[in-house]
Amino acid sequence: MAEYLPNNPDKAWIKEVSAKAVKQSIMNAERAFKRFFNGLSGFPNFKKKNNSNVKMYFVKNDAKVVIHCERHRIKIPTLGWVRLKEKGYIPTEAIIRSGTVSYQAGRYYVSVLVDIPDTKTTLPQGGLGIGVDLGIKDLAVCSHGKTFGNINKTKSIKKAEKKLRREQRKLSRKYESLKKREKQQKEGRATRQNIQKQVLSVQRLHQRLYNIRTNHINQTVSNLVKTKPSYIAIEDLNVSGMMKNRHLSKAVAQQKFYEFRTKLENKCKTMGIELRVVDRFYPSSKLCYGCGHVKSDLKLSDRIYHCECGYTADRDYNASLNIKDSAKYKTA
Repeated sequence: MAEYLPNNPDKAWIKEVSAKAVKQSIMNAERAFKRFFNGLSGFPNFKKKNNSNVKMYFVKNDAKVVIHCERHRIKIPTLGWVRLKEKGYIPTEAIIRSGTVSYQAGRYYVSVLVDIPDTKTTLPQGGLGIGVDLGIKDLAVCSHGKTFGNINKTKSIKKAEKKLRREQRKLSRKYESLKKREKQQKEGRATRQNIQKQVLSVQRLHQRLYNIRTNHINQTVSNLVKTKPSYIAIEDLNVSGMMKNRHLSKAVAQQKFYEFRTKLENKCKTMGIELRVVDRFYPSSKLCYGCGHVKSDLKLSDRIYHCECGYTADRDYNASLNIKDSAKYKTA
C-alpha cells in the first residue's frame, strides 16, 4: 500500500521548507492551470532546480512570528539570518508581511512586502500635458521636445549581444559533442560540469542585457514624471499584433513596451498624475497637427511628415503632439 505524502520518505524534503512555501507553490500551479484552460497560456511545466525562475515564498504566520530585518541581514523562516550584499534597501522599521527568494544567473535575490505609511505625493496641476509616442527607432518621443533613444542601438548592448552569440555557440558545441562521443563515467561527469559552467555564463549575459534595458526604462519613466505635467498621454499599442511581424518582432520585444506602460502607470498613481491612454486606432502619425488633414498614404519609411498646408515636422514628434491633444482617451 502506498504511503501518504506526509509520511512518504521520498517526499521528506518537502517538510524542510515552510508550510506557507508549499501552499504558495500549489496556488501557483492552480493559477497556471486556470490560465491554460482559459487559453491564455500553454500547458504548465514543472520547475527545475537549475532554472533561473525558481522562487521560494515565505510569509509571516501570526503575531508571534516576526520576520526581523537589519541593515545588513534578514531573518528568513527555516533558513535563519542571511547576510545582504546590498545594504540599507529594506526598511528596518517597517513590518515585513511576506517575501520571496529567487535565483537568477548564479545569484540569490530577496524581495519583501512591507507595511509603510501612504506616501502619495500630489504634484501641482499647473504644468502642461505631455504626449508620448513609443516606437522602435526611439523608445519615446515626447511632445515637449525631448527624445529618449533606443538603448539597443548603443555600444554596450551590441557588445553584450555579440558575446552572447559566441557563448551560445560554445554551449551548443558542448551539447553536440556530449551526444556524439561515448566516454567513461568520470569523463562524462567532467563534461557535464563544463556544460553547467557554460550555461551559467549564458544566463549572466542574459541577465546583464535585462538589467541594462530595465534601467533605461526606469530612467525614462522617472524623467517624464520629474517634469511635473498635469497629465501624460500614451497610445494603446497592439504589442501582440506587432510581434507577429517576423521582421520587427525582435526589435519590439527588446523595447519592452508593456513594462514601460506598467511602470508609468504605477509612477503616475504614486505622484498623482493623470495617465491618458489614447485608442490604438487613432491616426496619430497620419494626422497633421497644423491643419488636421489625415494623410492616408503615409508609409512607414516616411520619417518626415509633409502636409499640403506647408506643415513639416518629424513623424514621431507630430504623432506625440496629436496624442497630447487627443480628445478621446481612457484614464488608466
